[in-house]
Amino acid sequence: MVEENWILYMSTYPPRECGIATFTQDLTKAIDKKLSSNFKTKILALNKNSTNIYNYPDNVIFQLDDVNIEEYMETAKKINQLPQIKLVNIQHEFGIFGGTYGNYLIPFLELLQKPVMVTFHSVLPDPDDTLKQVVQSIAKKVSCIIVMTQKGVEILQNDYDIKTKIKIIPHGIPTVPFTPNKEIFQDKFLLTSFGLISSGKGYEYVIDSLPEVVKKFPNLLYLILGETHPVVRKNEGEKYRNMLESKVKELGLQNNVKFYNKYLTIEEIIKYLRNSDIYLSPSLEPRQITSGTLSYALGCGVPAISTPFLHAQDIINHERGLLTKFKDPSSFTEAIIKILSDPAMKEQMKKNAYAYTRNMTWPNVALSYSNQFETHINNKFNNDLPEIKLNHLTKLTDNFGIIQFANHDVPDINSGYALDDNARAMIVAAKHYQIYQDQHSLNLIATYLNSISHVQQEDGSLLNLTNYKREITEFSDDAHGRGLWALGYLISIPNIPIDLKNHAQQIFTKALHIADKITSPRAVAFTILGLYYFQQVNFSSKNQERIKKFADHLVSLYHDSASPEWQWFESSLSYSNSKLPEALLYAYLATGENKYLQVAKTTLDFLCETTFENGFFIPVGQNGWYVKKGQKAYFDQQPVDTASMVQTLTLAYQISQNKDYQHKAITAFHWFLGNNSLKQMIYNESTGGCHDGLGEFSINLNQGAESTISYLMARLDLENEINFVNQTNLPSNLIAPLTEAFNSKKNILKANDRNISRL
Repeated sequence: MVEENWILYMSTYPPRECGIATFTQDLTKAIDKKLSSNFKTKILALNKNSTNIYNYPDNVIFQLDDVNIEEYMETAKKINQLPQIKLVNIQHEFGIFGGTYGNYLIPFLELLQKPVMVTFHSVLPDPDDTLKQVVQSIAKKVSCIIVMTQKGVEILQNDYDIKTKIKIIPHGIPTVPFTPNKEIFQDKFLLTSFGLISSGKGYEYVIDSLPEVVKKFPNLLYLILGETHPVVRKNEGEKYRNMLESKVKELGLQNNVKFYNKYLTIEEIIKYLRNSDIYLSPSLEPRQITSGTLSYALGCGVPAISTPFLHAQDIINHERGLLTKFKDPSSFTEAIIKILSDPAMKEQMKKNAYAYTRNMTWPNVALSYSNQFETHINNKFNNDLPEIKLNHLTKLTDNFGIIQFANHDVPDINSGYALDDNARAMIVAAKHYQIYQDQHSLNLIATYLNSISHVQQEDGSLLNLTNYKREITEFSDDAHGRGLWALGYLISIPNIPIDLKNHAQQIFTKALHIADKITSPRAVAFTILGLYYFQQVNFSSKNQERIKKFADHLVSLYHDSASPEWQWFESSLSYSNSKLPEALLYAYLATGENKYLQVAKTTLDFLCETTFENGFFIPVGQNGWYVKKGQKAYFDQQPVDTASMVQTLTLAYQISQNKDYQHKAITAFHWFLGNNSLKQMIYNESTGGCHDGLGEFSINLNQGAESTISYLMARLDLENEINFVNQTNLPSNLIAPLTEAFNSKKNILKANDRNISRL
């Protein structure tokens, strides 16, 4: 039996109503999605003195009375006795621990014999001597401190003289689609604030600002969402809320200000935020270093108006919102009117806010935490592969085919359709059907096949572009080759209904003679793939000769271009590069000619040396490509290049059973999951789509057809564990040369050691 490994989080935890509790629940859920099943998240829950008990879930394995110092020490001893606990992460807020400035945590840390990381949710500047001593004592006993802003780092280093390693991981936010149009309150200008209510929130100053705003915008509605903080309610009752409600009546704003007195679920918060015109954050605490509510609002694409507390200064500027003065209703009046009076500015602020916060989504935050965990417990996490979802592929598909582009995750019908996309989408649907026998994917196959049929001309050529009026234009060698690849693949699958196969074969046969005129390398490669699959069920000597002719063309290009330092088919590396050696692998499988195998191996080695660096897959960027004797472009990396590499390396592994290929295929796939130069997810778990590329400083937020199809192609290739040799009935006389050729070097795919720290 394999022993479990645990990460223990010390924090408040739901059902206790507390912002830190909600944060910890969201964080652990995100990490559980990321990490493999041999790592579990467990909770040490802090209770508010012995009079409060909670019905905790099963992952809470310890509870601790926050004002009982003996329990801190006894709990530390219990943790030491559990070998499953590999690391403790303390979610720290001064108010949730007992003692002066929460100093009961210090004896707990003194006794604890596990690696510890602490996340400071508050970092107070200009500390008095006692506070400084408490924070310094905590810092000395942990291996890493996590803060959520650069300002937090500066305060810890300058005001507290902290020497412990500090990492910035932003406050997590939900992954939600960008919503350009309202779903509720369509006839209102909606302003919102949310969170547990207490007098420090400053809502009274917003209410005082509204009479002048309502004169100009009478259909304004300000929602104050959330119940009174439990501690405030216990000590003061509803004094603050009652004062706010009285002020609303005094100002005659009963139709413009509403209270929702409830502890909101995350789903409710998202619903209101996504429909808001402006988020208001009037906090009265200038030293507030982190605001989860402000992060959530920006993450939902809502412009924010805020007082200039520390976190707001870090993340609010004129592109995403406006800063006001503390306790100054007139500055709120001015800011609200300014944004509501300029719809174009408001919409641009929404887009800017959404784009700015993409690195804050929970999947990205979970990735950052797991990377830190690995560092401090010397254990490599195996991230689980995401569930295969066709949601976004389906969303992009109408009754004609798959739409080329999207604005964020919304299909742009004006972009029309491309054969390139519909051909590859049909391969995705066919792979999905082959694994799952799903009727929906079969319906998608029929749609994409009809789209391919629609663009075929009388001479057999497959045109590439169709506008939204169904007008067809433009022949492309690459698109024609991709069409043959998709048709050949569909024909080769045993359990595809015969009517679809026959239709595909008719298109394929008619299109094939056009391919004889194709010479561009990638179009030739795609055509070889199509012919290879077609040959599996419809062998003919003529098509066998076609494969040889096309493969000889690639080999000829290689010999014309290659040199000792440049083992490639052309004078540059551009897009879908790995499809060229992959096509020669298929040519070898089809013909048994060793020259194809040798060139495939040599060029694949060269490509891997160029694109794998320090544990990352870094495809050649579109912003300049990689010209022979020049410099590799690192940015505008494209999902299609990553997917191609995953497919080629998976094929190489299936052929040779060389684990290096398998390792590199998985490494390349994790480019989609954040193992890239920006450490950001390219795959969008919320939509099931994939972002359109990775730039130097940000990802492309659009989720068009090519990127989403590319991700799904790679993901489905990793899912399909059918042994390639058995699947293709590879002749036994070819197995030994393949294995020998691909295993001739122990580390055939070993990446070079070039430093990518500049990225």
